[in-house]
Amino acid sequence: MNKLLKILILILVILGLVLTAGCAAKEKPIPPPAPPSAPGVFKEYTNVGESRAVPAESSQADIDRKIVKTGYLTLEVNDITKAMSEVASVAKELDGYVVSSNKQGDKDITYGRISIRVPSERFDEAFDRLRKLAVKVPNESTESQDITEEYTDLQAQLRNLEATEAQYLELLKKAETVEDTLKVYQQLSSVRSEIERIKGRIQYLERTSDMALIEVNLQKTQPIDGAGWSALETLKSAVRGLINFGKVLAIVVIWLAIFSPVWIIILVVVLYFKRWRKKKARTSR
Repeated sequence: MNKLLKILILILVILGLVLTAGCAAKEKPIPPPAPPSAPGVFKEYTNVGESRAVPAESSQADIDRKIVKTGYLTLEVNDITKAMSEVASVAKELDGYVVSSNKQGDKDITYGRISIRVPSERFDEAFDRLRKLAVKVPNESTESQDITEEYTDLQAQLRNLEATEAQYLELLKKAETVEDTLKVYQQLSSVRSEIERIKGRIQYLERTSDMALIEVNLQKTQPIDGAGWSALETLKSAVRGLINFGKVLAIVVIWLAIFSPVWIIILVVVLYFKRWRKKKARTSR
């Protein structure tokens, strides 16, 4: 009995020690071991690219929307050249500019195309003024593209890259060997190249959203009867006909002159035959 009691007491003591050790482990977690450190600058800058993203200063809802506006117009006008000049004047008066222009036609300009950019806030005003230049507007259309999300994302990327560039510049100052300097400079050049690319894209988006594009196609108005009449063109056509007739007549004369010996022989034979028949007819009487 005493032996059994001693065994029970020993078991209870062991269980108490185990429970106490478990509670202590929960209250004081064992910290993870620190990563081994290594000398040299290169190990330090290899983790620079993993820097956390720089938070945006304002949410997307607080920034201005970036909308790219584009318009297309087809105008029928009486004078293509004059109309193109008027379209360019509209662009200039609205603080815009001409992007490109071209005219097509042989003797008379029958088709033209001109592209202009105007401030986006004056897009509707430009459309109204361009319509008034035409005799008829066969076709017109507009479209808008929201680039706010892309613009905001590029700005965030730019901030992150600029922060990374600053860290690389600090590491460049700490470089002690030529090898470390070259490695840091190589990474720095790559980051700067990406910064320039993103800045260029941001500038393009800003320019296209601030200045709307309008493409104007110009067609010459057709007369009611479907064809125009010109006294000068009629006179020219008559002169050309007379010249062609003279050419044909001259060709005929030349051919007759060249073959005149043949015609003369044939004529002599015919006349001789006629005289012979008349003489024969008298004799038979």
